[in-house]
Amino acid sequence: MAEIKATITGKIKEINITVGQALTEDDEAIIIEAMKMENVMYGEEGTVKEIFVKVGDSVEEDQVLATVE
Repeated sequence: MAEIKATITGKIKEINITVGQALTEDDEAIIIEAMKMENVMYGEEGTVKEIFVKVGDSVEEDQVLATVE
């Protein structure tokens, strides 16, 4: 099972995935806003199993945002 992790500390601005959705490595899964800049977390190859965050949540670097299998 793969994990989509935050690459930076910030706030969740957008979630562009849903549970059960098929993903590729090029899909913009989750967008984090940090210091007025947007950082895109890209998908992993597979199907979204769980999403652990919602829009507006604060996240830390390396926090697991979603799992893909």
